[in-house]
Amino acid sequence: MTRCVLRRWSALAAMVWLLLLAGAAEAAFELTDTSWEGCSQLLSIARELLGSERVIVATTLDWQTLDASDAVLVVHPTGPLDPDEAAAFMKVGGRLGVIDDFGAADRFLQHFKLERRALPAHPSQFLRGNREFAVALPAFASAAERGPGVHPTLQDVAAVVLNHATGFDHPDLTSVLEVRGSRDASGAIPEVVAVAVAGQVEKGRLFAVGDPSAFMNSMLRYPGNRAFALGLLRYLSDFDATPPRHARLFVLVNEFDEANSFAGVTPLHKGFDRALRAAAMGIRGLKSQGFPWWMHMLVAGACGIAVLAWSFRALLTLYAPRLPRFARGVTYAAQGGMAGRLAVLAAPGTPLELALLELREALVAALSAKLGKSETTPLEELLAGMRAAGSYDLATFVRAKQLASAIRAAEDTVQKGARTKLRKSQLLDACRLVDALLTF
Repeated sequence: MTRCVLRRWSALAAMVWLLLLAGAAEAAFELTDTSWEGCSQLLSIARELLGSERVIVATTLDWQTLDASDAVLVVHPTGPLDPDEAAAFMKVGGRLGVIDDFGAADRFLQHFKLERRALPAHPSQFLRGNREFAVALPAFASAAERGPGVHPTLQDVAAVVLNHATGFDHPDLTSVLEVRGSRDASGAIPEVVAVAVAGQVEKGRLFAVGDPSAFMNSMLRYPGNRAFALGLLRYLSDFDATPPRHARLFVLVNEFDEANSFAGVTPLHKGFDRALRAAAMGIRGLKSQGFPWWMHMLVAGACGIAVLAWSFRALLTLYAPRLPRFARGVTYAAQGGMAGRLAVLAAPGTPLELALLELREALVAALSAKLGKSETTPLEELLAGMRAAGSYDLATFVRAKQLASAIRAAEDTVQKGARTKLRKSQLLDACRLVDALLTF
């Protein structure tokens, strides 16, 4: 018993420990994470540039608290971002940066005519022999935008190293960074895919990057990545504006909520829309990323409680000693004669029709002896003989004929193995009638 209990407790501890480890892993891109996949260095760069009081790390994007001079940087959102509020914010001068590859920004980007696309399968430049570490190069702006040159975010950027990035199709926005494919043997024009784009939304700006991994701590050791991060922060905050904007930079990473409206009025339907979008996004997240950490904790706790309850129940349950089979008495159902027959008829699973047929056998035996006939004589014939002898009056005879019909129906039910239709009250009425018929 002791070894069994120890095995149960060991299995419980191992299961809970594994589930806790599965749910305890911290998400990538967190601003407080100083490991290789965190973004603590990006936050440090922003605070050095703007000052700690102007860099606000938020878990709720309260649109009502923003004004036209502010900037918002969203990194790898795991929930929906309201495109209508973002458009209203940018139209009056706000600047919004969205850095996402496989997060939940697709629908938001589609609102601004940005579609995801894959990078070239054979980029012209990549790192460490791995094509997933493609190198993005500055894209020249069109003459209508700035004339020859590059975007202001790339003033000191020669190249940016990417990590499993996604590209964009964009009919109206300006390419900032692009990945160029290598020229194949056919001499066809190599594919060029934008990974960073910028565009104007009336007085404001929208900047989108298809790789948040480029801003992780481990990637900012590359000079181009660090210079690009600094240039993006300067661009969003309009650092060199005259007169200075004194913009506040709101930084949101991974999971965050949205509240209120930029115009100050939140219609009721917008609250429902946000809730529905969040629910739909949560379902899609479960399909693609699995359960969140708190769900792991909940399942681990439930499993632990269940195993604990089962263990205590097994420990505290008292089992009555059982006699060996050779020492047990023979059950009534296994015995012959009257006792065995009564045990079978009284069993819970026995159809009531069998009891009714037993009443018929008793009635036929008594009436055939009374009339001096064989016990194989049909019941209806015996009842008619009793009526002719004057033993039964008309009312009793009619009730006896109805009983005979019921007995025939019960016999058919038993022979076919059909579901019983006889009720206990009907059987009791039949017993009383047979008792009356046997009173000569």
